[in-house]
Amino acid sequence: MKIQFDATQEYQLDAIRAVTDLFDGQPLKQEDSEINLSGEAQAGMFLSEEGLANRLLLDEEQILDNLRKIQETNGLTLSEQLEPLEFADTEGNPVCFPNFTVEMETGTGKTYVYLRSVYELNRLYGFKKFVIVVPSVAIREGVLKNLQITHEHFQTIYHREPCLFTVYDSAKVNQLRGFALSNAIQILVINIDAFSKDSGDSTEKKGKGNVINQTRETGNKPIEFIQKTRPIVIVDEPQNMETDIRKQAIARLHPLCTLRYSATPRNAYNVVYKLDPVKAFELGLVKQIGVLSVLEGNTANQAYIKVEGFRASTRSVSARLTIWVNLSNGAAKKTLTVKNGDDLFKLSNGRDSYREGFIINAIAPSEGYIEFANDIRVYQGKPQGALTDEILKQQIDDTVRRHIEKEVKYQPLGIKVLSVFFIDKVANYRDYDEQGNPIKGKYSLWFEAAFNKYQERPEYAELYPFTAESAHNGYFSQDKKGRFKDSSETRTSQDDNDAYALIMQEKERLLDPDEPLRFIFSHSALREGWDNPNVFQICTLNETASEMKKRQEIGRGLRLAVNRLGIRITDRPINHLTIIANESYQDYAASLQTEFEDAGIAFAKKTLKNERDKVTVRLIEENLEREWFMALWERIKARTRYQVHYDTQKLIESAAGQVKKLPEINRPKLTVIRSQFDISNKGIATTETGRRTVEVVGV
Repeated sequence: MKIQFDATQEYQLDAIRAVTDLFDGQPLKQEDSEINLSGEAQAGMFLSEEGLANRLLLDEEQILDNLRKIQETNGLTLSEQLEPLEFADTEGNPVCFPNFTVEMETGTGKTYVYLRSVYELNRLYGFKKFVIVVPSVAIREGVLKNLQITHEHFQTIYHREPCLFTVYDSAKVNQLRGFALSNAIQILVINIDAFSKDSGDSTEKKGKGNVINQTRETGNKPIEFIQKTRPIVIVDEPQNMETDIRKQAIARLHPLCTLRYSATPRNAYNVVYKLDPVKAFELGLVKQIGVLSVLEGNTANQAYIKVEGFRASTRSVSARLTIWVNLSNGAAKKTLTVKNGDDLFKLSNGRDSYREGFIINAIAPSEGYIEFANDIRVYQGKPQGALTDEILKQQIDDTVRRHIEKEVKYQPLGIKVLSVFFIDKVANYRDYDEQGNPIKGKYSLWFEAAFNKYQERPEYAELYPFTAESAHNGYFSQDKKGRFKDSSETRTSQDDNDAYALIMQEKERLLDPDEPLRFIFSHSALREGWDNPNVFQICTLNETASEMKKRQEIGRGLRLAVNRLGIRITDRPINHLTIIANESYQDYAASLQTEFEDAGIAFAKKTLKNERDKVTVRLIEENLEREWFMALWERIKARTRYQVHYDTQKLIESAAGQVKKLPEINRPKLTVIRSQFDISNKGIATTETGRRTVEVVGV
């Protein structure tokens, strides 16, 4: 299949105009300028080359005036100055260049926008040299894929204007000469790590830095081919390149300017265009979101509480609890010391699952439990609300069920449905026996059982002409023996990059309805740079706190769907992303809204429920010394001793009678709740759209 692109989307054209108008007043046809690369090599030879370089004829005042006009048109805060970055290059010379930011929500086509901006900048002003800097191999592969699939589209629009794109390869540095000499539009894609380590000129240091920064036999460094062209540098996901070392590396390219594209910029220099998530949802540019929450049958029991221990003294008693706490970068488990009267809702920073009565009423070290105002007791060694296999299994089952229900509806429209599972351990999906042979983990077994269960139903019997085994696969890092292994969310290894590159390169295959693969398992997360328009379900099978934020998580499936002809589907009822989570939809919505607010998105008002009004009683220290309190204390401080005499037989009969009156113990139950999110400038409103109870079998 071949993905089709719409060249008339107004919001994308606005983003492109916001960049091209920065150079309003620049002559349309610029003269070729000479690049001189000369230096005496050890063999006594000289090198002289000529090529084409970008040349900016506008001064800072003109560009600032253009910038402010653009910002006024787009309703943005006006910049007082160009906010340039200034760093010294390897020779100690200052390099100063302006930076501009385009902020676009994930899934709205920012890569398309900046690639088309390249063609527009060439058409309007004759600029030819562009460098796209990316923070990882995974994103590099995504950019390369977009260059490949948009090439014919752009060639058609821009009358076959010659355009060459290459990915930097340290083993082929001579390609940079072609970049400098070519008269065609040149796009070089390079990973920041490929040029951020400078080895200097010393032969003692040679080999310790990047090849691109090392002095060659000619007396030049390969990076000089880039520097002399004064490229326009496009920074993809700049929030990952904010260290001084990486900023200096970008400065070392001697940019004419940088254009920074991100959904979540950390430093928004000179913003020229902003399409935030609220606007994207309101305009229907991304999928709508719903959450399917799989919880324990008693919703109160969903609150995770683990008693770690007690501390008792003659004057006080306390306990150590582990609970989920909302933090600025998402939820995490934290161990806290608590005492009588403490409210877990407050201690968790407003986590909704602790809202209803989780105020400590009693701490009983001798019996090993804590009791709350809602009469729930939690014993040491028996955490409540812990993620169980039953919940995980139900999440997989519901993901398969929702997937198949959507595929039944969308298959006649030629739309293939994909689902993504984020898992905690690779071994839970695929493990290895003592001989090193791969064996299926519990997630694989549960998935195939669920798939077969639904495929055997008469209404789905003809849906898939393939087996459960061919419908799913995992994309993970591999060790030297080719075995799958866990990857890290905080550290990217080459193994991780290879795994992400694989899935990036197979986007068309994944979108082909005739390809059986529909369910993708990934450890931790597929980072920025990977998404697929036909991801309709995202299932989170990880109990441990993930550093991946909700916004990044849903970003993997926000892009609007395409059919088998590659045509974008704009119908809102079809474009609906379901998150299958093991937390309440209220908690999920609260975390997502907090992330939006942390990113600078101001809501008119909060639509999430506030904490119930409560009266706080505080200890007044000075009252402890007053006469009336001391008189009261004298009356109540005395100890009382008493004796109880009982008949053993009668006690047995009475106890047996009470046991018979106890309610019948039923099988454990799970509650599955469906909800819909409405994201607007007022906040995130949640609506429960369905609820059902599932009895756990075999427990």
